[in-house]
Amino acid sequence: MPKKPVLTEEEIRLLKIRVEKKKKKPDFIRQESWRYVRVKPNWRRPRGIDSKMRLKRKGKPKLPNIGYKSPELVRGIHPSGFREKLVYNVKELEDVDPERVAIRIASRVGKRKRIEIIRRADELGIKVLNR
Repeated sequence: MPKKPVLTEEEIRLLKIRVEKKKKKPDFIRQESWRYVRVKPNWRRPRGIDSKMRLKRKGKPKLPNIGYKSPELVRGIHPSGFREKLVYNVKELEDVDPERVAIRIASRVGKRKRIEIIRRADELGIKVLNR
């Protein structure tokens, strides 16, 4: 049975709001990426002086702005409801609260140390996000 995080009523309400807002948020794509194969869709701000996208003309893709931001209380919370902590070694697990925080093992941690971290996290009852 998976562990449930300790969340307040307010945080649960705001997490639901965040999910709804994310559904409405468009995928922000780079200007002219639909036109040229050489231009990847990764977001870059349009800066040209005649750019229709920068001028927010009708029919052009949306630009990121402050209105798409999620509620401040739930920013940085994983969809599972836990806050994330990046871990590089076993010693860093000691100051993690298993009720509120889940860990993510850093990508540059090798296989041997990763196994040690996972084993110790299981002993302490800490959720690992990237087993």
